[in-house]
Amino acid sequence: MTSRRHRFVFRSVWRLDESPEAVYAVLERAGEYPLWWPQVREVHALDGMSGTARIRSVLPFDLWITGRATRHDPDAGVLEMEITGDVAGWARWALRRDEASRSGGTVAVYEQQVEVRKPLLRQLAVPARPFFRANHALMMRAGRRGLERWLEGGLDDD
Repeated sequence: MTSRRHRFVFRSVWRLDESPEAVYAVLERAGEYPLWWPQVREVHALDGMSGTARIRSVLPFDLWITGRATRHDPDAGVLEMEITGDVAGWARWALRRDEASRSGGTVAVYEQQVEVRKPLLRQLAVPARPFFRANHALMMRAGRRGLERWLEGGLDDD
């Protein structure tokens, strides 16, 4: 049974200078996320539709998840997956051309709804909620910056 106190809903909007097609081409390759997203520490493919990942942001714990693709639609600009593991639920990228951008950039909307499953996190879900939300926001900010650098031609070893 899902408890509201163990549930988190996240939404991030990234505005990027590259085209939706270029952004989609990077986001659909989840196995490469550790190359540009520092908090995605490792990804292991299980098959063509699923894989496991270890994620760690500022807070001193790892999240282990298994993701299974439920929608892969380049024409609509949508990537969606079901998540199980330390958190369970779903995540979705929805990309569209940024009409306000002169460069033909992209608006990338990331949405996630998950329930905390890891026992320690379930105990901390209420008192540490602001820290969990801040942790997620920092992770998303670093992901956007990493993706921007990756789209510009890769990351330097600085």
